[in-house]
Amino acid sequence: MLGTLQVVTVVSVGLMVGVELAVALVLNRILDALPGDAGQLGRAHGGRMLGAAMPVWYISSLALVVIWAAAGWGDAGTGLVVTAGALLIVSVIMSVLLLVPINNLSKTWTPENRPADWKQQMNRWDRFHYLRVAVIVGAFTLLVVALV
Repeated sequence: MLGTLQVVTVVSVGLMVGVELAVALVLNRILDALPGDAGQLGRAHGGRMLGAAMPVWYISSLALVVIWAAAGWGDAGTGLVVTAGALLIVSVIMSVLLLVPINNLSKTWTPENRPADWKQQMNRWDRFHYLRVAVIVGAFTLLVVALV
């Protein structure tokens, strides 16, 4: 049973990392290269869509890590799992304090109501997002090492 939990946890966190990497390295660059207002409208739509899905994914992944750590307490690699959990907690705190406030604004923007500094705000979100991606990549790496 523990083995199944470990695999499900690694897959869940790994897929989450993949989505966040795709947003950081591919999707936002594509959106930023679109002509006219299309990129800003795409970011607003993405903010609404992923803003609804990702909190559930982050919390579910964290819960799986906590269950893994508790179920495998005392096993080799438990320290790595606990550290991965701590990194996921950091990523949730970063999300709530740094990224969500910007996302909550930007997901409502249209070409008619967006602020003059909207691009600077998106660049700020991107910088925080890169940092969050680094944190969750670290958590994922620790989980993989703990699994093997």
